[in-house]
Amino acid sequence: MFEDFADERVDAEGVELRVRHGGSGPPVLLLHGHPRTHATWHRVAPLLAGGFTVVCPDLRGYGRSGKPPSTPGHEPYSKRAMARDCVALMRALGHERFAVVGHDRGAYVAQRLASDHPQAVTRAVVLDAVPIGEALARCDVTFARRWWHWFFLGQTDKSAERVISADPDAWYRVDPEAMGEEAYEDLRRALHDPETVHAMCEDYRAGLGVDRAADDADRAAGRRIRCPLLVLWATRDDMEELYGDVLAVWRDWAVDVRGGPIESGHHMAEEVPERLAAELRAFLGPGYPG
Repeated sequence: MFEDFADERVDAEGVELRVRHGGSGPPVLLLHGHPRTHATWHRVAPLLAGGFTVVCPDLRGYGRSGKPPSTPGHEPYSKRAMARDCVALMRALGHERFAVVGHDRGAYVAQRLASDHPQAVTRAVVLDAVPIGEALARCDVTFARRWWHWFFLGQTDKSAERVISADPDAWYRVDPEAMGEEAYEDLRRALHDPETVHAMCEDYRAGLGVDRAADDADRAAGRRIRCPLLVLWATRDDMEELYGDVLAVWRDWAVDVRGGPIESGHHMAEEVPERLAAELRAFLGPGYPG
């Protein structure tokens, strides 16, 4: 897994991030979702490494990255804090400007990177996501029924931590063969760490509060992502059912939006890595870094 990639721990201005990086060419940062680690990209990263320098970290709180103490407002696990980590990480690796690809929770970090650090982000890709503020503003009974875990994990009485840590393998039912044995073991190690489980819940607690506030502030101020944005979503997920025209949703948040569906389940980097890598190469290649 990740042959010819370095496996390091990098100080991102106070938070140590575990990161794999390799390849050559313009830099692209790949950000995983919940509850995955950087290893979710193990089939995609080698396909990009021939033309790009590929950087795959564990986000703060996830995998083997640092897990700073939280606060009553959950700001240490906000997407803004994670975005700052990413800028510091890329600078530590020598990359002042870079493209970013984010899946699931990582997509919210990619959005915040592009919004807060336009001088650093050349192009952005979001996979299976609309902004947190958009999702919560549109929340109805269908969303609450399908995405109930947002509100369960976001409870502050630590009931989620107790339930998950009682049997992490039962809570996160993962097919090791489909995911890849090494990637699965990396994930399983993380899920059996109570500190990681707590940090992942803090991610969702931040999502329901400080992250939504950041999105709402952007919308109220008319701030939009200025760099080119590629939006891809899985056909066997519920994005179209929940939001209809997914690209139309993102056009309220970004000035240059393109993309479409991919025939896949939610974890497209694991399920259809060749197709996803081809989409990324096509978007990042011509004129990159732009």
